[in-house]
Amino acid sequence: MPWSRIISGIIAIALAMSATLLGGWYFTVLFAVIIFLGQREYFDLVLAKGMAPAAKTTIVVSQVLLVICTIDGNLADAVMPVAGTFICFYLLFQPKMATIADISASILGLFYTGYLPSYWVRLRSLDNTGTTNLPTSDYLSELLDIVHQGDFSLLPQGLTATLLTFLCIWASDIGAYVVGKFFGKTPLSEISPRKTVEGAVFGVFASVVIALLGSYYLKWTKFPFTGVAIGLLIGIAGLLGDLTESMLKRDAGVKDSGQLIPGHGGILDRTDSYIFTAPLVYYFVTLLLPLLTNH
Repeated sequence: MPWSRIISGIIAIALAMSATLLGGWYFTVLFAVIIFLGQREYFDLVLAKGMAPAAKTTIVVSQVLLVICTIDGNLADAVMPVAGTFICFYLLFQPKMATIADISASILGLFYTGYLPSYWVRLRSLDNTGTTNLPTSDYLSELLDIVHQGDFSLLPQGLTATLLTFLCIWASDIGAYVVGKFFGKTPLSEISPRKTVEGAVFGVFASVVIALLGSYYLKWTKFPFTGVAIGLLIGIAGLLGDLTESMLKRDAGVKDSGQLIPGHGGILDRTDSYIFTAPLVYYFVTLLLPLLTNH
């Protein structure tokens, strides 16, 4: 593995961990930057197909969505239909008549690179003590005290669920890469020729192992069922996210979505596994866990 890939990966993990621990606006700003760069790459792929989407409008409303998610996650679902309607109105009154492809590409850009990733902000905000969590406050010292006690279930649910999801994705990506590179023989899909069945299966397995450990230390109800369930969700959703982005690149006729990250390609190349996972984990934690606890 090239050193550029290793170094850039370490820097990305350090930034993600720091923003996740701090939470609040720190986490929102990180994802605002990621979504902004990811949407620019997405619309570059769309433009390569000859379409004329409402790129700037979609990027702006996606940033507004992140701010609303941070202030009040309950209002976030109302933004999607309003933003979609606004984008359609914008395209209707352009000098050049918009096509079905233009509208579809714009709405997909809002949904795929804006709305779905915004669930990370909603997930991290669960049980949050505030939206500012400044380093000068007692926030970090309180977290360290809880960790010192050894009872991770006392940590904010949004923090633990976000960290566990990140760890599962990282374990899945690393496991799939290593096993696929050295032991993979069976191609998984024509969409991504380098992916193998062996790598994909081990990647999902690695996600389940980490999720089992996490659900045990977090004292989730109905262990080990909940650990296996969320591990499978994250592992499979990450794989589908990877294949979806590969499909978009293949259709656009490019190898990478960009060249921003040394050794990794573009933002979408590095974050495709995260797009579908956040909504699933969010509803698993907010809907399924309470349901299992009451039965």
